[in-house]
Amino acid sequence: MKSLNIPYNPRIDQLRWLAATMVFLFHFYLEWRGLGGPGVTSPWFGLITEGHTGVGLFFTLSGFLFMQIALHQTVINYRDFMRNRFLRIFPLFLTVFLVATSIGRDKFQPQDIFYVLTTNLGLAPTSLSVITGAAWTISLEFLFYAIFPFLARFAMERGVRYLLSLILLLFFFKVAAFTVNENSSHMYFSTFVGRFDQFLVGMIGAMLYQQNKTALHRAASLLVPVAFMLAVANSALQAKTASFGQHPHSAFWIIWSTLESTAWVAVILAWVSFDKALPAWLERMMNHGGKISFSFYLLHMAVLHVLAVGVRMAGYAGKVTWQDLLYMLPIAYGATWALSALTYNAIEEPFLRMRRGYGKAKPAPLASAA
Repeated sequence: MKSLNIPYNPRIDQLRWLAATMVFLFHFYLEWRGLGGPGVTSPWFGLITEGHTGVGLFFTLSGFLFMQIALHQTVINYRDFMRNRFLRIFPLFLTVFLVATSIGRDKFQPQDIFYVLTTNLGLAPTSLSVITGAAWTISLEFLFYAIFPFLARFAMERGVRYLLSLILLLFFFKVAAFTVNENSSHMYFSTFVGRFDQFLVGMIGAMLYQQNKTALHRAASLLVPVAFMLAVANSALQAKTASFGQHPHSAFWIIWSTLESTAWVAVILAWVSFDKALPAWLERMMNHGGKISFSFYLLHMAVLHVLAVGVRMAGYAGKVTWQDLLYMLPIAYGATWALSALTYNAIEEPFLRMRRGYGKAKPAPLASAA
């Protein structure tokens, strides 16, 4: 998706595609296991069995991209920035929220409408149905948008150390919360305390990229495999140490989000610096996948659930084997892609055309009179 405020970099869209695909594979795996499919035991498949890490990539990428824009523009008009973010997020997000409230109409309370701002907390309507469950991340994204222009200004004034000080403060909050929350792992997974450091790590990555752009591009061919190996190792560590949903009160989760985003910012820095062309068909596919990634992310759970229900109705649950993966996975992925393309064109794209630029370069100081 092209921004109006910074030159288009297809590598960003390609990383969006990767993030959405990992989350898709994670939920596919959960549905697959629910149908009786055989499981994966090796932690080295953590990018799938712990594929929720794609959310961490999304958050880190948001911090990286918007800090890049801030560094490029230097001055951000807050009203126009928030207007663009609203046009980008809310049309599809509100559609999903209304679907959730419609599904739960019999238990709906008028105050539930306020959950549109906090879908990651409590008994949000979107969290009560598997088909809208992915929407919890949007409230955290929008919280980041609301304060980002201030964070960017302070970071540009004070440097990376300002963002590091905020990460240290969040670490204290994580430790303190661990002492009083018996379900701390889920709290870290879905709240400000557990996730906001990922946006900050992404912002730090953008500042490091600006300072070391030439060196990063020169070393990118070596950095790409090393960075992806780091991401694989990080997911394997989580799968082995504190797998999602298995350890409700694990001390590992105190550092988990920071480790995750550190691995992903390494991938981001390496990939955006990688100048070699991919095969044309692969570039087109990944770029398009990045363009529709928001629809893909919000809708994939609904597609997977509907397909799983169809398998159960056909009486095939409990009988699936590894061979069935050869057709079930492509069908599920293709159906999600097709629906996402439809949603992007029908809901997202018309509003995206209403965006406008929100930044301007800071004027250079006038020279002193001789």
